[in-house]
Amino acid sequence: MHTASQSRLPRAPKVTIITPMKRLLAAFTLSVLAFAQPAAAQSILRDAETEAMFADMSAPLIKAAGLSPRDVRIVLINDGSINAFVAGGQTVYVHSGLIAAADNANEVQGVIAHELGHIADGHVVLADQAMKPAMGMYLLSMVLGLAAMAAGSGEAGAGMMALGQQAAMGKVLGYTRTQESSADAAGARYLTTSGISGKGMLSFFKKLQNQEFRYGYTNIDPFAQTHPLSGTRIATLTADLQAAPSWNAPVNGPLEERFRRVKAKLQGYVGTPASTLNAFPSADQSVYAHYARAYAYHKAGYPDKADAESRALMVKDPNDPYFQEIRGQILLEAGEPEAALAPLRAATEGSRNNPLIATTLGHALIATEQKQHLPEAIKVLRIATQRDDQNPFAWVQLGTAYEQTGDTARAALATAERASMMGDTRTAIQSARYALANIPSNTPDWIRAQDIAMTSQDAADTTRKRRR
Repeated sequence: MHTASQSRLPRAPKVTIITPMKRLLAAFTLSVLAFAQPAAAQSILRDAETEAMFADMSAPLIKAAGLSPRDVRIVLINDGSINAFVAGGQTVYVHSGLIAAADNANEVQGVIAHELGHIADGHVVLADQAMKPAMGMYLLSMVLGLAAMAAGSGEAGAGMMALGQQAAMGKVLGYTRTQESSADAAGARYLTTSGISGKGMLSFFKKLQNQEFRYGYTNIDPFAQTHPLSGTRIATLTADLQAAPSWNAPVNGPLEERFRRVKAKLQGYVGTPASTLNAFPSADQSVYAHYARAYAYHKAGYPDKADAESRALMVKDPNDPYFQEIRGQILLEAGEPEAALAPLRAATEGSRNNPLIATTLGHALIATEQKQHLPEAIKVLRIATQRDDQNPFAWVQLGTAYEQTGDTARAALATAERASMMGDTRTAIQSARYALANIPSNTPDWIRAQDIAMTSQDAADTTRKRRR
């Protein structure tokens, strides 16, 4: 499991707020975003097994929504709050806290179905058109209304009333409540069309309802919230979901097993070692416990204990690519890259060249400091970068491999690729121009360097014009 940079995520554009109405909308936005935090302010967790699970559990829902699985991404955010949201484009952001709170995969599917409703119905685009320029980033979330209440947005609301803008605020809140209700209905349709039970959607709403009770919101004004209250959502959806042929659909056993594994490893990675060991004591010899403890010990800097847990996983299934991956990663980061090669090669092959696992293999090959491994590293990393355009670390490793073979031109191209991905236009331009000057003309790599140089220069020129 790795933490990725956020530079490519949507950013709030610079705006000028002038009118009282715009000040009102801006104040409302800040009161919400102060708790929910847009993805640009958080870290993405990337894990091959987790992303594969997300892809498989969401594929039928994406199809039911009339979207393409190739265009929709489910991204895991390292945030302990219970939330999921979309913020433009076709990406669903799921907080790690939501995975921890969910009891089963079906609940997560219910959340994803809701968020796909926002994407399919164009809610982010519509909100963007209706509320710009006051709202730089507009989040459409499964539980953002509750999050805002817990953050104390009632005080912000009192300040808004002092402005004499209650009516205008009601229109904004009514607008978001309508979108959330629409997304609920759309999500329910996607579940039914996919033959997936809606029990998870309802049970998750009940969790949210319990949170409302926990925070003491028993006398909430339903017209002062961004979302319909959970009780209202449950009442609205229950009849349709229970009447659907899929209501009593059998539990997807393999998917539930995968979910339990992902949830355990996530606990080990984001939780404290103490909390993980409390949840998975040493007497627990299940796969989930070994997984959680392996990640907890690995992250906490106890390589011997992490190694023992990874070996226990390998005993249970020596051919599982994700067990092989964690085994190789632990060996690599314990300073044994040569020993890490065998499990990482097996994991890469067993996962059908998953680009995240392949990147770790490429890193291990370079870390051996053996020149005979560099050609394999370059081959593995080139494939990884072609299959995953959201992995700057792969470009760093590929550039390192090229540099160590003396191919400074292609090392510069790899640097340009990473810089372009991260929004560093200055480095992208300089590196791409160096690559252009030293790579044979009209070859694929030369053409790619030319593309980066041109697009990065255009981006830099546009930025300069905006600043004038």
